[in-house]
Amino acid sequence: MDVTLRQLAVFVAIADHEGFGAAAAVLGMSQSSVSHSLAALERTVQGELVLRAAPVRPTPLGDVLLPHARATLSAARGFTAAAAAHTSATAAGSIGLAVPPTAARGLLPGLLRLWHEQLPQVEITLFEGLDEEIEEWLESGTVDAAILIDPDPLPRGALHLATDAYEAVVRSDHPLAGEESIGLADLLEDPLLATTSGCETQVKHLHALTGRPYRPTQRIRELTTLLCMVEAGLGVAIVPSLAASMLSDTLTLVPLRPRLERRLVLTGPTGRPWHPTVTAVRNLSEKHVSAPA
Repeated sequence: MDVTLRQLAVFVAIADHEGFGAAAAVLGMSQSSVSHSLAALERTVQGELVLRAAPVRPTPLGDVLLPHARATLSAARGFTAAAAAHTSATAAGSIGLAVPPTAARGLLPGLLRLWHEQLPQVEITLFEGLDEEIEEWLESGTVDAAILIDPDPLPRGALHLATDAYEAVVRSDHPLAGEESIGLADLLEDPLLATTSGCETQVKHLHALTGRPYRPTQRIRELTTLLCMVEAGLGVAIVPSLAASMLSDTLTLVPLRPRLERRLVLTGPTGRPWHPTVTAVRNLSEKHVSAPA
């Protein structure tokens, strides 16, 4: 089957940017060239890959082949980077890094500064997503590396970046604010607001540890929206302590009993060799992570 990397890049760009014009702009091609490249690929696979109506979406066949296209492009980038590394001692190249929301705000800024200062020829593109999305992106080749929460088993070569704990977030004028720690039963005297952005599994586990039923009043995807609702006095919530950087002056974190921790690790994919630049980023980070916080 005569498929080129350019054709696969066109297919992925059209799917990601939901249009031929947007894909052309990203790839630096004319829209006509993008259309011809996709048409050639569709002739090769003997089927339509995208629906032409705006916004452009993959067909069922496109959905099946898209992860393979991403993985192929990722492997090709890794091959090129490994070949370049053979003749150069300086890490260089572009990689995609997926991160969960709390890590993006509470942990990542310091790491990005370190990487920028020590690896100036490395370009890192960030993708923020939920835990399940991030794992899928990493294995499909959408990204080259990720910060994962409590991966089981721990991927080979993964670097433990930090450990934090789940804590209650309440208004600063709440009766429980200022306590050294509180039990989950005390917190649940107020309506519980839950976030679905990667924390809900652990919050359910915390309820199970104490024998309390998990009955949130509201389930909200965006963590920023959840915090705004707590700020408005609509209830309380449970978030990782790294979320402290997202809190306004009217909110505060209070440690919970029992203490439930999570690990954040930096890793590459498990199903294919790591991009050499990911390895360089990981090794640099290890020198500066003296002890998980």
